[in-house]
Amino acid sequence: MARLRHARLAARGALAVVALLGMAAHAVPLTVEELTKLCAEADDAAHCGRLVEGLQLQRLPNLAVRDKSTLKVSLYPSGTATFTDTEAINGGRSYSLWDFMSEVNAVVLYVMDGDDATFTLLQRTTGRKVELPADPKLSPDRARLVTADFCAGRCSNELALWRVTRDGVRKESTWRPRESWSDAVATWKDAETVNIEYTVAGAQARSRLSRRLADTDWVRAQAP
Repeated sequence: MARLRHARLAARGALAVVALLGMAAHAVPLTVEELTKLCAEADDAAHCGRLVEGLQLQRLPNLAVRDKSTLKVSLYPSGTATFTDTEAINGGRSYSLWDFMSEVNAVVLYVMDGDDATFTLLQRTTGRKVELPADPKLSPDRARLVTADFCAGRCSNELALWRVTRDGVRKESTWRPRESWSDAVATWKDAETVNIEYTVAGAQARSRLSRRLADTDWVRAQAP
């Protein structure tokens, strides 16, 4: 499965939530080992997402509930966002609770649409949603997300920065390497630097590099 990488090796990142209905809950990121073990038991990518959800629901019992094909996520301070799986000839669309970013009170959902995997970020205070191509990582200053979406087919093949505000999340800038990459994972070294671990197409060994937000070859994203 070309895009099962979303659900392993930190599935392009690792994972993990703020005050829930008056009670303080803390994000509990899944480790690489936990993801690897969970996904080793999965029949496919959608099943892996559901296995991750099962563990996260146990750790964060007040954040969301699963009712058969429907996932209900609590908003803050009140309300509910509902995500219902659909069936189709191509496999349909499914949603799984994947992570919680307590620092910005946002929930990350793993979404399978046929064979394509994406992530949806839900801001609990406003109910705003944005679709992201890969598992997002929040910067230490809580101002940005970074995503790394690289594969042989049906990927954007770019590193992207996203600006986070109370009013929503928007793509800020992108960068593309000269070589073809796969299995890239982006994390933050600090608020001004992103570390990327990746594999160059055809290579066996993993490579690493760092990129500063101040680098001049970022391409400004067009306004929607």
